[in-house]
Amino acid sequence: MTLLKKIAETQVWRSIFRHGYPSTPRNRALAALSNVFLHLHPVKARKSGIRLSFTWCMGGITFFLFLLETITGVLLMFYYRPTIEYAYNDIIALREHVPLGIMRELHRWGAHMMVLAVWLHMLRVFLTGSYKPPREFNWNIGVILLLLTLLLSFTGYLLPWDQLAIWAITVGSNMARAHPVIGHEGPGASLLAVGDVSLVTPASDIRFGLLAGRFVGAAALLRFYVLHCVALPLAAGLLMAIHFWRVRKDGGISGPM
Repeated sequence: MTLLKKIAETQVWRSIFRHGYPSTPRNRALAALSNVFLHLHPVKARKSGIRLSFTWCMGGITFFLFLLETITGVLLMFYYRPTIEYAYNDIIALREHVPLGIMRELHRWGAHMMVLAVWLHMLRVFLTGSYKPPREFNWNIGVILLLLTLLLSFTGYLLPWDQLAIWAITVGSNMARAHPVIGHEGPGASLLAVGDVSLVTPASDIRFGLLAGRFVGAAALLRFYVLHCVALPLAAGLLMAIHFWRVRKDGGISGPM
């Protein structure tokens, strides 16, 4: 104990930890406020508001699954090549030959569970009225996170590059043609025109931008890979930080009605 006490009194220790051992209410508060991870959560929480039967723990489970997807996704990136020549063979190799090939299955099933957990979390928030003022801003952040989760699932579906993936993305992307204004078959597409020439055509609408072409091909695979591995996870991570911060600023998890 004497050695540990001497270490805790050194300048190196004090430069890292700006508070004493969290044995008192004050030190516990300082430990939470000065930690880069713990400061996102309130120092105190209502016992009724964190009851499992009230929260269902769906928010925490969703965040855990996001971390699982991030870790397994980074490991998969070491073996996967987003080209039409290698994509399918790399997926087969991940299952048959690559050590810890179970990472691909963890990533796949984790994605399915994350979509389910997000929906259940949104349902819990709605049923308990936790979207009402002053929490309406965080509800909108949650809705955007739900959309990003669905987009992550959608973009990842193409990466195995098998027949199921190609035709599923073909059907899914075809719905973008009916998007209002920016889909060439959608309502309001004629509003974007110069004279008699429409600016929204099959070669310039939102579907074309999504696939980088008229059909699902090599360009679509690369675009979906970048969206799935870089753009969407970064956006989701940023919004999650804002989401957690707003939970704290709004007084922690909302209590029962």
